[in-house]
Amino acid sequence: MNDRPLGYRVAVVDDDQRILESLKNLLESADHAVRPFASATALLDSGCLPEIDCLISDIGMPGMDGFQLLRAVQAVRPELPVILITGHADLLNQMSPVGLGEYRLFKKPFDGEELLTAINDIGNGQVA
Repeated sequence: MNDRPLGYRVAVVDDDQRILESLKNLLESADHAVRPFASATALLDSGCLPEIDCLISDIGMPGMDGFQLLRAVQAVRPELPVILITGHADLLNQMSPVGLGEYRLFKKPFDGEELLTAINDIGNGQVA
């Protein structure tokens, strides 16, 4: 039995509509409230950063990538748990995450249960 009456409020950012919908369905099946965004700019323009408990973002996106989004979010909410996802391991070699603070990283394809566990760990202070 879950000791929380409701799940977390999670913002999901991914430019791939199929991934966005899949993550939304997965998270909602675990009683999380999901705010999907097709771009980093859409999330930042939405004004919802103060309301969310966790951010999940793809790294490789046109315009502002996931690392740039992480920097922007941490400037406003440094305590916000962030989970980055990528289907391109080569992006990790091209982009240095140095100085980005704490975040979790999942490589696509990832196990949905592992992602849900990472989100549930937020309440236990174990996101990093």
